[in-house]
Amino acid sequence: MPHTIADIAQALGLQAEGALDLTITHAAEPAPAGPDALAMATNPKYAAGLAEGRAQAAILWAGADWRELGLKAAIFAPRPRWAMAGVSEILDPGYDFGGDIHPQSYIHPSADIGEGAQIGPFTSIGARTKIGANARIAANVTVAEDVEIGADVILHAGARIGARCRIGARYIGQPNSVVGGCGFSFVTPEPSGAEDVRGTLSGERQLRAQKWHRIQSLGAVEIGDDVELGANSSIDRGTIRNTVIGSGTKIDSVCQIGHNVQMGEDCMMCGMAGVAGSARIGNRVLLAGKVAVNDNIFIGDDVIVGGASRVYTNVATGRTVLGDPATKLETQLEIRKAVRRLPRLAAQVAALHAAVFGAAKTDKSRPE
Repeated sequence: MPHTIADIAQALGLQAEGALDLTITHAAEPAPAGPDALAMATNPKYAAGLAEGRAQAAILWAGADWRELGLKAAIFAPRPRWAMAGVSEILDPGYDFGGDIHPQSYIHPSADIGEGAQIGPFTSIGARTKIGANARIAANVTVAEDVEIGADVILHAGARIGARCRIGARYIGQPNSVVGGCGFSFVTPEPSGAEDVRGTLSGERQLRAQKWHRIQSLGAVEIGDDVELGANSSIDRGTIRNTVIGSGTKIDSVCQIGHNVQMGEDCMMCGMAGVAGSARIGNRVLLAGKVAVNDNIFIGDDVIVGGASRVYTNVATGRTVLGDPATKLETQLEIRKAVRRLPRLAAQVAALHAAVFGAAKTDKSRPE
């Protein structure tokens, strides 16, 4: 769909100059951009790309000279990534969900589907489930019985919502995401070897044959408004109480949230991160890629956990941590600097050792 530069600038609340009636149809990187593209040149390092491309209009950094860059129009973005979010929303063509309820979908007679729903083929909606208005549900989606979902939900192909889960408005479930699978909770008739090791922090333990018995998940999952769950990610249902995800939280692909976890509002969890059962996560917490959070610990509000960190103990509010085990960022950087110095330190110690003990051998060889 075509948009004028004036319309885009007004929607973004940004300043624009030049031929404001110029029309664009899509966004592009500067070098391959054609004359109908809005070039995303948000940094001076992209100026050379504009010279290579054929864009007539661009999103530019504050203070850029659009005439010198050979453009006919420009929109200026003091915070480029924020502008990119707005541009992507304006120009997003969206997904085709079919426009109606497909005849090859199955909706239980007792289910309550709001107005304006689009539901794809081979999708199943369970008994007594309630879904708000304007739902967009793709093919091969499963929503079990007694589920409640708010308005404007988007469920992509293969998404799964388990029984008795509660989800707020504007939820987005990416392909093959799972809400409400059973928690990974098992027990042995007698204390297991894993319990022995955890209790004693020793590798010495009694070896005995044991069989695992499942603890059923009697709880469900509660999710607030404006939450997104990435592709192939899962949120397990609680054992007794519900697993809870606060409003505004965004979870990337290939993430795992265990049973009974309580995660606050506006958190961000990046790819391949995992939170073990019964952990409590505060508001506005950022877990970078491959972060692992131990079970039964607490992470306070506004914590940032750096990539590939392993969090074994509680983390205080507002702290930034990194490493395995995760420690304060400043401490971890000192540790890493020290590790880099180890080869040189080892060489120095070896030289001192040779000087001291070599001299001692020389003295012993002298006649008295």
